[in-house]
Amino acid sequence: MTKQRCQWVTDDPVYITYHDHEWGVPQYDARKLFEMLCLEGAQAGLSWITILKRRENYRQAFDHFDPLKISKYSNQKIEALLQDKGIIRNRRKINAFIKNAQSFLQVEQELGDFSSYIWSFVGGEQIVNHWETHEQVPAYTTESEQMSKDLKRRGFQFVGPTICYAFMQATGMVNDHTKDCFLSIAR
Repeated sequence: MTKQRCQWVTDDPVYITYHDHEWGVPQYDARKLFEMLCLEGAQAGLSWITILKRRENYRQAFDHFDPLKISKYSNQKIEALLQDKGIIRNRRKINAFIKNAQSFLQVEQELGDFSSYIWSFVGGEQIVNHWETHEQVPAYTTESEQMSKDLKRRGFQFVGPTICYAFMQATGMVNDHTKDCFLSIAR
C-alpha cells in the first residue's frame, strides 16, 4: 500500500526522501539552519526540486556551508562559483550567501547562538498546524514576516516572508503536513 503524502510531493525519490525524513522535522543545528536559509534563498524564482537535486553540489561548492569560510570568499572564488555548473550560477544569490555568512557570524557574536535566535520567532517551540488541504497552507505568516524583517535588519539577503516561511517549514519550526499525510500529527 502506498503511503499518503502531502500534495506537493511528486513521485521523485529525492522529493519523497526529503518529505519523509526532513521537511517538518525540528532542526536545531546552527550550521544546518544556515545551509537551509541559504538554499531557500537560492530557490527564489525556481522550484524547490531544482535546488534539492543540487544540494550536494552546493555543499561541495560552498565548503559544506561553513559560515567562516564563506564570509571570506574572494572575487576569484565568486568567479569560480559563477562557472560551477552544479549550482545556480546567479551572482546576486552567490553574493547573498557571502553576506548571509557574515550576518550569521555577527548574530552568533552578538547573541551567542544562531539556532536560539532563529527559533525565538516561534517562541522556541514547533508550530503544528492542522491543515485539511495543501491549498489552506499559507505562503507566509506573521512569524515569517517578523523573521524576515529582523533578518533583513541584520543584513541577510533573499529572506522575504515567503522564503522565511518555506525555511520554517523545511527546518521544522512549523509542521505543515496536511491531515491526509501519513506524517500528520493531527491524523
